[in-house]
Amino acid sequence: MKKLILAASLVLAATHALALYKVVGPDGKVTYTDRPPVDTSSKVMTMGSQGTIEAAADIGLPIELRQVTAKYPVTLYTAPDCVPCDSARQLLQQRGVPYVEKRVVSEEDVEAFERLVGGRTVPGATIGAQQLRGLNAADWTSYLDAAGYPRESRLPRGWQAPAVTSVVAAKVAAPAAAASSPASRVTPPPTAPVDSGNAAPGGIKF
Repeated sequence: MKKLILAASLVLAATHALALYKVVGPDGKVTYTDRPPVDTSSKVMTMGSQGTIEAAADIGLPIELRQVTAKYPVTLYTAPDCVPCDSARQLLQQRGVPYVEKRVVSEEDVEAFERLVGGRTVPGATIGAQQLRGLNAADWTSYLDAAGYPRESRLPRGWQAPAVTSVVAAKVAAPAAAASSPASRVTPPPTAPVDSGNAAPGGIKF
């Protein structure tokens, strides 16, 4: 009997080690799998290299969204009690753009935000390496078009943005570094309005 229990334990451990995703169904049933689940009503988490669990916000997204978010992820920078920030968030949600929100709450956040976006005006955003300062709906829409985000929402029902964190919780990296590669650049559409405060010479900095 002890041998059978040991064998079962080893099989279960191996299954967890090989699994890439932990799926919790609507009924609470937990399963482990090495393939992204199709059922978007389930809660999906990725398994880390040591068996740890990490949130998987992009699991269940249609392929077109997974591809564009992998190349040009969107980060929204906001501040407390900021009405334009609410409008920026609504713009992304209505269009169905998966995004991560970082909040500026401390002086350290302000300094990091300025390095990331190139200014201190909120809301701010990055689309890939492109920096957006202040909300101009026409500009933001044009940059999202140029990046390849669908104009109508393709988000699965029930999708929610990851929990909001402070800016310093993220690794601060110079957006220009990602823009240095010619392959990472996207030419904006001819009709896209370009605000000199948002774009570097030559167009969009994806």
